[in-house]
Amino acid sequence: MKKIRMLDWITIAAILTLAIGLFAPQQLPVTLYKLSLVSLAAVVGYWIDRSMFPYARPDELALTDHQVSAAFLRRAFIVGACIVGVSLGA
Repeated sequence: MKKIRMLDWITIAAILTLAIGLFAPQQLPVTLYKLSLVSLAAVVGYWIDRSMFPYARPDELALTDHQVSAAFLRRAFIVGACIVGVSLGA
């Protein structure tokens, strides 16, 4: 049987969600709203990267390790910037 990745973080998130439900149930919709915004920002950031760099996708580059690493970092920065922008309300 495969080990579930990040099981400890999933457990912590579930416990914290239960705590929110017990102590402040009115905050559960707000939590869901914020989680959906961050998830949507990650998807939008990914698609922005794909549309801006259609021929430089990290999974299709076979030139050098340096170029693949740069493509991964580029995508990480774009996705991260989208998440931070949405999180800050920009």
